[in-house]
Amino acid sequence: MFRPRPDAPGATIAVEVEGQTVMVPQGASAAAAVLLAGLAAIRETAISGSGRAPYCMMGVCFDCLAEIDGVPNRQSCMVPARTGMRIRRRRGARAIDPNNAPDDSPSFPIPEPRSGGA
Repeated sequence: MFRPRPDAPGATIAVEVEGQTVMVPQGASAAAAVLLAGLAAIRETAISGSGRAPYCMMGVCFDCLAEIDGVPNRQSCMVPARTGMRIRRRRGARAIDPNNAPDDSPSFPIPEPRSGGA
C-alpha cells in the first residue's frame, strides 16, 4: 500500500517494528517506519477492536498511537525515528493501574459558586 518514492534517499537507520528490523530514511517518523514495515494496523480501537494505522501524519487524528521504546500511547507520527527504536502495536483499551490513577479531585482550584444573579 505504501512504498517509498523512487527518488527518495536510501534507508539510513534501522528501527524495530513488531520485532522486524526496518530500514528508514534519516528524519522519518516512527509512523513512517510502521508504514514501511507493511503493517495493516498499528493499534486497535478500545471498543470494537478495529485496526487503525497512521492517517494524518501530523498529530491530529491519534490513529497512530503506539508503544515506542516501552512508552505506551505515543503519537508515532510526531516521534522522529532513531537507530534501535522499538515500536510495538497498541492492542485494545489502555490498562490503568488503579493504584496509580488520579483521584476525583481536580488538579486546579474550582471557585465556589456566587450567590445572586449573574
